[in-house]
Amino acid sequence: MSTRDLASRLRDTAGRLPPGPVPLAALAEAHGGAWQASLLVLLAAPCLLPIPGVGSVLSVGLALLGILMCGAHCADMPPRLGRLSLPREGASRSLALLARFYDFIYRLTRPRMTSLAGPHARWWLGPMTLLMAVLIFLPIPFGNVLPAVALMLAGVALAARDGALMLASLGVGAGALAASAGLMALGWQAGATLLAWVGLA
Repeated sequence: MSTRDLASRLRDTAGRLPPGPVPLAALAEAHGGAWQASLLVLLAAPCLLPIPGVGSVLSVGLALLGILMCGAHCADMPPRLGRLSLPREGASRSLALLARFYDFIYRLTRPRMTSLAGPHARWWLGPMTLLMAVLIFLPIPFGNVLPAVALMLAGVALAARDGALMLASLGVGAGALAASAGLMALGWQAGATLLAWVGLA
């Protein structure tokens, strides 16, 4: 299923939601197997915003998603999670927003190197999502940006079956890890220098 087909499917579902709360299982079913891709995008995108606390909260959801991806039956939403529900208005808006997003990325992506963005991608995408969630959780100045971009690229790659984009996601994730390690090393060195200076003063 192309991202344009997915966008059409989500738009149709948004217009046919029944009254009352909508279970997450129904929303996952509307994605036709692409619900993990959408969750990656929805949870990672707000982490780009300079709003205190957003990354810390959403990183927990990303970590749980990463753990789920590492499981043997990661294609299925766990029943306990599926029974949770959203208000109909919120569910409809979310589906419509995702439909517009997938319409947009249809022009920028295409299926290629699909083995890198298919079901077997979970073997590296699960651990990567968990690691990026840890980096987002850490209080590193501007440390949310690269991990969030890496996860958004991964979500788009999954939805579009774009292996080249998945490689780009892995590259950005590696850069995020290196940048975070460098910043933590600099912070450690600065702290050690300050303590040494205070001791000599």
